[in-house]
Amino acid sequence: MQSHSEFQTPPPGCPAHADGTRTSLHGAEFAAAPHAVYDRLRQYGPTAPVELAPGVEAELVTDYATALQILQNPDTFARDPRRWRALNDGRVPLDSPVLPMMMYRPNSMFSDGATHLRLRQVVTDSLAQVDMHRVSRHVDRVAAYLIDQFSIRGKADLISDFAQVLPLLVFNDLFGCPPDLGDRLIVAISSLFDGIDVERANEEMAGALFELVALKRRQPAEDMTTWMMQHPAGLTDEEMVHQLALLIGAGTEPVQNIIASALRLLLSEEHIGGGQHGAGVLVEDAINEVLWNSPPIANYATHYPVRDVEISGCKLPAGSPVLISFAAANADPSLTASRQTFSKRAHLAWGAGPHACPAKDPALLISVRAIEKLLNTLPDVELGVPADSLTWRPGPFHRALNALPARFTPVRTERRSAGPLPAQRADGAGAPGPDQGKRKRSGWWSGFLTWWKV
Repeated sequence: MQSHSEFQTPPPGCPAHADGTRTSLHGAEFAAAPHAVYDRLRQYGPTAPVELAPGVEAELVTDYATALQILQNPDTFARDPRRWRALNDGRVPLDSPVLPMMMYRPNSMFSDGATHLRLRQVVTDSLAQVDMHRVSRHVDRVAAYLIDQFSIRGKADLISDFAQVLPLLVFNDLFGCPPDLGDRLIVAISSLFDGIDVERANEEMAGALFELVALKRRQPAEDMTTWMMQHPAGLTDEEMVHQLALLIGAGTEPVQNIIASALRLLLSEEHIGGGQHGAGVLVEDAINEVLWNSPPIANYATHYPVRDVEISGCKLPAGSPVLISFAAANADPSLTASRQTFSKRAHLAWGAGPHACPAKDPALLISVRAIEKLLNTLPDVELGVPADSLTWRPGPFHRALNALPARFTPVRTERRSAGPLPAQRADGAGAPGPDQGKRKRSGWWSGFLTWWKV
């Protein structure tokens, strides 16, 4: 692999280069064909200069071995964004759309050393108390509820009608949310993901989480919020809110993208192994294919060198953001000869080192169960449009479809026959009305709880 020092003239991104050329990761070209962009970036060596948003510069790691080196070396590469020199110097626009994903928050993702260990231990110990059989049952119920809302129509958008909402409803149960707080959280988080009035949505999410923490202080229960609160680490209310917000964000967007991307493979000619798409082994194979080739979080894990570091002839200045491209590292050409023999855990979709995702097992369980429930309930489901016409959401961090239209034979379920449901259209057929998404989204959790009691 060619290193920066092997170029006759210094490549863009190295301090010696004068023009400051950087590759955009926030445009339509990158969203449509990210791997073509990664291939071009490899000309710079293991890292390459990129622009995450207008005025936000970073170095992107595209090499598998270098990614592991950085992920596993917290003494040299820190995660606390308060080291970000450009931000501290006022050179990053404060209204940048990527700032909410990069700015400091007092949680385990953006901390180092003893602080990180303390905060992460709360998460891992609390996750260890989760009954995975209960999670499986709840995923089945949530999936059945969501399918019940659109099954009579014979068509659906499997993202907005299914993949986007399912992990939110699962986490509402894990956190022990009452109906009103659960509904408010879903509205706020969905607005954040959709980029709708982000500042207000962020305030509403924080407000709902503070109320949830206060509720669990008064009325502890068998849920993750209570377990985290009762942990010997003694989290403050502010730390609790930020930890819960991290868990929601890290547990919903990636799971949504895994479910959607795996369904895209299974419902198109790209699925692996042939045979009936409802088979459980094929679901797991499709998810593994996604984690290798289209990781739900494609570029993230921002690190800040604690001092000037040289990698293959290019200096990474102290306090400059260095992102790991999980997608590019997984597709590193040096792995092509042997990656087929790697175990499923060899990909970097879940990260590595001290900040590796602590919730990968629940995330995989939720994804597999949700997809299997959908395929078993709607056995003839197929894509509603050609696979090559599907489009991807722009953005530097994720790999996420805009929509996943599907069609199937309309099904009238037993619960639907019990009478109309709160989130259901009055006519019970056809595509949703222009404002139905807002009505449904505002009452998903209370609607599920009501539906389950029928």
